[in-house]
Amino acid sequence: MRLLKTNLLLLAICASLTSLLAQSRAVHTEVAEINGEWTFLRNNEPYYVKGVGGQVHMDEAIACGANSIRTWGLENAQAVLDSAEAKGLSVMLGFWMPHERHGFNYSNKWAVEDMLKSFRGAVEEFKDHPALLCWGVGNEVDLFYTDLNVWTATESIAQMIHELDPHHPTCAVTAGLDVAEVKLIQQMAPSIDILGVNTYGEVESVPELIELYGWERPYMITEWGPNGHWEVQKTSWGAPIEQTSTEKANSYHQRYTNAIAANKQQCIGSYVFLWGQKQETTATWYGVFLQDGSRTQAIDVLHQVWKGGPAPNRCPIIKSFTISGETKENSLTCMVDERLIVQVDVEDPDMDDLKFEWQIIPESNQTKAGGDFEEAPSSLVQFEGINEDMTVSFEAPSAPGKYRLFLFVRDGNNNAATANFPFLVSAFD
Repeated sequence: MRLLKTNLLLLAICASLTSLLAQSRAVHTEVAEINGEWTFLRNNEPYYVKGVGGQVHMDEAIACGANSIRTWGLENAQAVLDSAEAKGLSVMLGFWMPHERHGFNYSNKWAVEDMLKSFRGAVEEFKDHPALLCWGVGNEVDLFYTDLNVWTATESIAQMIHELDPHHPTCAVTAGLDVAEVKLIQQMAPSIDILGVNTYGEVESVPELIELYGWERPYMITEWGPNGHWEVQKTSWGAPIEQTSTEKANSYHQRYTNAIAANKQQCIGSYVFLWGQKQETTATWYGVFLQDGSRTQAIDVLHQVWKGGPAPNRCPIIKSFTISGETKENSLTCMVDERLIVQVDVEDPDMDDLKFEWQIIPESNQTKAGGDFEEAPSSLVQFEGINEDMTVSFEAPSAPGKYRLFLFVRDGNNNAATANFPFLVSAFD
């Protein structure tokens, strides 16, 4: 019996020492208002978030000046945190709260309790990790929702986090910025420390709206990037018109300069979207990388605004792209098998030799909302090259339908430019 008690005591001592060791590695983070400006403090040092939304290409993130990454859920959380720590990055670690539009019922107290229990385990497991910056409590749970109990659940999660982990703040992330959600979070989820806003074409209105809606605590722009596919001009048959990679880069620069960095009073940083690649309307719409890992011009912009100078080798620039003299905004219609002439104007800032790749891809019929999974349509035709006069010709598909001609320009240094042109193929004049 005495030996058993001794062993139990040793086990208790070991557990206590393990807990103390973990706590000693933790990096205390808080949000504080100093001289009229909100900021993160990490171990009492000001910390402005230059973040990327994603957990891939971490070396490239560091190279362009990023200091933080964001996750939306807890998948591979230990590996993500460990990798971030090894590279000197912090992590906004997300809790994926299920969405009402996917069938979750926030009026079901048992389902909410099960969710809270799983999140509690994650807080206990990761609260002392030195890479942890803050907790992301949900992502766009206000998208197409009706049950206000989601904010009660948000408050329960935030309260639980504060009870278990007094060293890291909480952030609730909304789809855009709406006065109703601001007021509901203030009233029903007061334990949320930071408002996270996912916004694209409207990001420049955020500083004014934050003041107008009465949010007085800090906020972050937790997703930002090109114009959203729901925000752009459409063709006469309803195809959203995507910006070229150069047009996107110009948007990134303008939005970061005018809306994010310009409001240091309340905006404590941002996470650019998407640090990676995915199919969402098209395979090139949101990712700052291509599927093969090539960089696009948005990364050059981030390097400029975060590090204060140009990238060592920059991406090609697309200055114009027409088919049969028409721009992508002109709703080009052609006949089946009609031969079309493409004219482009492309340059490379570093005078690198450029390779031109073309693909004809059917318009996606898988378009979803809120970033839900979409299956990418397959390419019908692929070809390479460009003529000396910067033209190329191709035959329209033999089947009537909606298509896009994609252009990929590569410089041989893992940099690329992209553009696509929606067109409609008809069987009749």
